[in-house]
Amino acid sequence: MTTSSHAMSGIEPFELFAIRYGEHTGRRASDNFIGADVHEAGRNLDYFVWVARRSDKVFVIDTGFNPTSAAQRGRTMLRLPADGVRALGIDPAEVDQVILSHLHYDHAGSLGAFPRACFHVQDAEAAYATGRCMCHGYLRHPFDVEDVVGFVRNVYADRVAFHDGFSELAPGLTLHKVGGHSAGLQIVRVWTKRGWVVVASDATHYYDNMLRGLPFPAVYNVGDMMEGFRTVQALADSSDHIIPGHDPLVMALYPPVSRELDGIAVRLDVAPRVDRG
Repeated sequence: MTTSSHAMSGIEPFELFAIRYGEHTGRRASDNFIGADVHEAGRNLDYFVWVARRSDKVFVIDTGFNPTSAAQRGRTMLRLPADGVRALGIDPAEVDQVILSHLHYDHAGSLGAFPRACFHVQDAEAAYATGRCMCHGYLRHPFDVEDVVGFVRNVYADRVAFHDGFSELAPGLTLHKVGGHSAGLQIVRVWTKRGWVVVASDATHYYDNMLRGLPFPAVYNVGDMMEGFRTVQALADSSDHIIPGHDPLVMALYPPVSRELDGIAVRLDVAPRVDRG
């Protein structure tokens, strides 16, 4: 499953970007880490979608939440995720490959903005989001029923590709099921000019979840989440090659795509510009 950097030397690397489209402020530490002090203030959540691009392929990773979900859940929508993709010079209407790390409202909430796309998802995630676990309010809370119904409509329209564990979508881009946060959560390993970068999505919301072994409270299986931390680290070239799903540090660590996109989109295919510590 792992591939050495030497073996990938003949493969064109992907450009890799994170696009920040929303935020959630006023959090407590206990919102971010199981066992944290409920009286302690916690860091904000940032919301991202990601893009992997090279001359022959464009992959959008996740589609973000929509304005309705943002309003209902008290999240701040800074821009439509599709507008962030458009800011990179990519027309969402022409994107034909979208990877859904999982089906929570903030990762699969704007499928309609990508009308030509094939959506890549794990078998386990589709079964989870439409099965008996959704009879439990705690487990279904991160899902939006209209998003899930929209996903199912895409299944019936032959626009969903299902995966079971590991899949290679292109030389230099692979999917890996880790579960934990959601039953079928998958991460994306991307070959870039600085080596293997892992878009961890919600396998680790913050760097500290993974590096300090502190699970995030929204979880389906804690054991799988903890093992997922190890998988993410094993697939990345270093801890500096791991991109967490919601950490505001991402915007500080990596350089903006351009002056105009400062605070909106950063490059992940270059080394971090500041020390994470």
